[in-house]
Amino acid sequence: MNFFAAEPVCKLRSLRSVSLKVPETARAKDFYHEVWGLSTVEEDSDRFWLRGTGSEHHILKLEKGQQNALGGVAFALATPQEVDQAAAKLTALGIPLFREPGPLDDAAGGYGLQLVDPEGRLVELSADVHAVLNQEPAGRRAIPRKIAHVVLNTIDIDRATAFYTQVLGMRVSDWSEHQMSFLRCNSEHHVIAFNRAPWTAVNHVAYEMQSIDHFMRGIGSLKTHGIAPQWGPGRHGPGDNTFSYFTDPSGLVCEYTSEVAQVDEDSWLCRTWKRTPELSDQWGTAGPPTVDVRTAMAGIPDDGYRSLVVPGSADYFTVPSVDAANHAAAH
Repeated sequence: MNFFAAEPVCKLRSLRSVSLKVPETARAKDFYHEVWGLSTVEEDSDRFWLRGTGSEHHILKLEKGQQNALGGVAFALATPQEVDQAAAKLTALGIPLFREPGPLDDAAGGYGLQLVDPEGRLVELSADVHAVLNQEPAGRRAIPRKIAHVVLNTIDIDRATAFYTQVLGMRVSDWSEHQMSFLRCNSEHHVIAFNRAPWTAVNHVAYEMQSIDHFMRGIGSLKTHGIAPQWGPGRHGPGDNTFSYFTDPSGLVCEYTSEVAQVDEDSWLCRTWKRTPELSDQWGTAGPPTVDVRTAMAGIPDDGYRSLVVPGSADYFTVPSVDAANHAAAH
């Protein structure tokens, strides 16, 4: 089976939210609500939905899990009709649908589908979800606006990159040697990045602050709670964004960021960055990441939903790699 499409199945508009599974959801919720700056919009037993200051109903969902894992990522499509069209194309390609298109029973509502990518990650495509029309502005408070990006560890960076570009229509903005690929779905430099690793896992989730001032205020706010950065502050090369990394009570890595590079589709050229300290941090202020944060970024092996999709479809998960770098260069 070859799942690579002649053209993408859809046009992703934005990254809506990330779902994380953790053993102690209430403890994680308290951190993200009371320390990190998000507000709890809804809760149901061991599930919590938290929002930033942007228009999305929520940007983080916390679920109960036996160990840390990715619950899924949600992307926006423009209309329910686009969801239906994407479902038909995915089915024609033999890509497992975990949830057929229809009304979503999540707190944000809407209409959508859920698919499973080649490494078992759950991906939601949705439209018409609840929006926040008159959200209170952050003012000078250090409150994240939205999910800037999520970095995912992959055992096959070429296959993962090819799937998200050729099937889901994302574009490669840059490479960090052959270690990381940075993918966009709109003008933001990246909303997903893949990091080559021994196993599939969440590497980290980055939250966009409204400005560099809010970014620094966020770091200061965490310091008042006795939490110091484990890498940062600094400014990355790929994406040109500021960064400061922390770990939450579950041991998952979370990042404050701001000023992510904006891509002009007509003039942007994908480049391969060298993995040097001066390009990882253009300011030269961050120093090396701590051993603890590197360990946390490696994560816990996570097979996701591989065991729950279409018995007998093992070939879907073992298709040969495609040279995604060549694909990106051609676009």
